[in-house]
Amino acid sequence: MDVWIAGTIFVVAYALIALERWDRTLIALLAGLLVVLLGIIDQHAAFEAIDLNVIFLLAGMMVIAGALAQTGLFDWLAIRSVRLSRGDPMRLLLILAVVTAFLSAFLDNVTTVVLTTPITLSVARRLDVSPMPYLISQILASNIGGTATLIGDPPNILIGSAAGLDFAEFMLNLGPVTIAVFIAYATIMYFLFRGSLQVPEERRESALEITESVTITNRRLLVRSLIVVALTMVGFLFHSALGLEAATVALLGATLIMLVGGLDPHEAFREVEWSTLFFFVGLFVLVEAVVHVGIVESVAEMLAQATGDNAGIASIGLLWFSAIASAIVDNIPYTATAIPVVDQLIAGGLPEQPLWWSLALGACLGGNLTIVGASANVVVANLALRGGHTIKFFEFFRYGSVVVVASLLISSVYVWFRYLT
Repeated sequence: MDVWIAGTIFVVAYALIALERWDRTLIALLAGLLVVLLGIIDQHAAFEAIDLNVIFLLAGMMVIAGALAQTGLFDWLAIRSVRLSRGDPMRLLLILAVVTAFLSAFLDNVTTVVLTTPITLSVARRLDVSPMPYLISQILASNIGGTATLIGDPPNILIGSAAGLDFAEFMLNLGPVTIAVFIAYATIMYFLFRGSLQVPEERRESALEITESVTITNRRLLVRSLIVVALTMVGFLFHSALGLEAATVALLGATLIMLVGGLDPHEAFREVEWSTLFFFVGLFVLVEAVVHVGIVESVAEMLAQATGDNAGIASIGLLWFSAIASAIVDNIPYTATAIPVVDQLIAGGLPEQPLWWSLALGACLGGNLTIVGASANVVVANLALRGGHTIKFFEFFRYGSVVVVASLLISSVYVWFRYLT
């Protein structure tokens, strides 16, 4: 009975989020509380399911982003981007995509979009165009870039820990295919958005006339904030060696930026997107209920049985299944559940390399299928909503599905020829 109740609540909640008739945060919270009230999981298990590393990482980076916004840095970067692109909106989209993908690989995609989304919104204001193409493109680029490294996307951290894979191995194995996927993505973005990214010549000239110097409003705070941000970035790169979680580094950076910048904590915490954080709280609890009753594990085990001892079918099947499942369940809990299944396949005699890389590619790239498929997607959607722009579920799916299919086709060819032939 618990399986049916949990499954029904999950499907209904997901459908309501997709229909966008009600606030997604309220739906996620209500669904999460329902599985507790109905006894699917107890309160202790529900609270344990909330990934505080994700919650505090987001909170800390939002405080840092808020401090940087006070300096005028985002407007400065927006103007620099416009000038670098010479006011061409498509060239600008590709520049922002490259920056987002690169930062996502060497920080992580959630941190990257917290820092870059305000720049994107500012760019759209400068050109007086809709930010939707830029925001959607940014989400897709962040998930693609995050696929390339151990720290770029949370599923990779889980896989690296379980399989004993380090940063260099991720770069060598996933770096080449990520570049190929990014090129395909950039080509798709060009053809999908070239008709909607038109800016009148006079508006381009007006945007190019603005000089960067007038946008910096607080140089003292800017200098101190950039020093703290640099230290925080170093902390992200070496947090594993230091024995610290990424959330600890982010909270330390947020605390330091308030101290050295002389910021009022009450004002700083107003910059935190609390609706985003509570959306994740509800989602973590709801997904834990689905995992607890065995739905995800049962489906994953069916995949293992269906593939038998054929390494090619197992690897490519795992790749595509992981992409679809991650887009629906969220790639973090799915990956945690799929890792034992991969261990089972390896114990049964299947080769290790193609399975782990297929799981990583599917879980990370599949997040581009829906607006709730990855943490970075939800963060951008809520930051955009705060700025008065709504990224609709099916609007995102229309673009994301094309990119995901292309990504998985490229990944399938890559896995087959590199590991299975």
